[in-house]
Amino acid sequence: MIKWSYSGLKDFTKCPRQYHEVKVLQNFKKEVTEQMRYGTEVHQALEDYVRNGIPLNRNYERFQPLLDVLMQMPGTRFPEHKMALTIDKQPCGFDDADYWVRGIADLLIIDGDHAFVIDYKTGKPKMPDPDQLKLMALMVFAHFPSVKKIKAALAFILYDVFIPEEYERNQVDSIWDVFNPDLMRLSLAYENNTWMPNPTPLCGWCPVDTCEFYKRRRN
Repeated sequence: MIKWSYSGLKDFTKCPRQYHEVKVLQNFKKEVTEQMRYGTEVHQALEDYVRNGIPLNRNYERFQPLLDVLMQMPGTRFPEHKMALTIDKQPCGFDDADYWVRGIADLLIIDGDHAFVIDYKTGKPKMPDPDQLKLMALMVFAHFPSVKKIKAALAFILYDVFIPEEYERNQVDSIWDVFNPDLMRLSLAYENNTWMPNPTPLCGWCPVDTCEFYKRRRN
């Protein structure tokens, strides 16, 4: 059984060769950039504020108005909420041996038969990809059977930009259809052990120096 996540599937679609070398064989590791470190620190600070009321330090005080609005919303809040599904698309524990797909919602709020999912983004709001929200919605519908409708948003918190989405329980099958083609490609790659490279301008940031398209990044 192939285990996956949104980020892993996205890595595969960008470049199967890199996915295989980094995720499967673990021959290489991706470089942790300053932007990635900043994003991790921001997520931790926001989680601490929502979960435990820990004050934001000066660098992150600009995010407090947004968090205060979220804190005033009705319902039960689940910051950095881990969810997973089995291959039968049934809810299971995040670390269960039989999990098939899993992910973490930055903030989940459950209010009766309604839910709100927010995904914090610290990058620029260009070419937003709502598929991560779709996967979180599928997991919420599975883990919370009483939820009938979900409002979700990509929150580009440095720019006060929100990309909203809405989902209803009767859309579950059609939402899965968004992922099925890429999951089929991933399954065939494993089955045939075929991992084609996908050369792009991003090759300069790829750690797989054994690839024929590898090129050293210019400073």
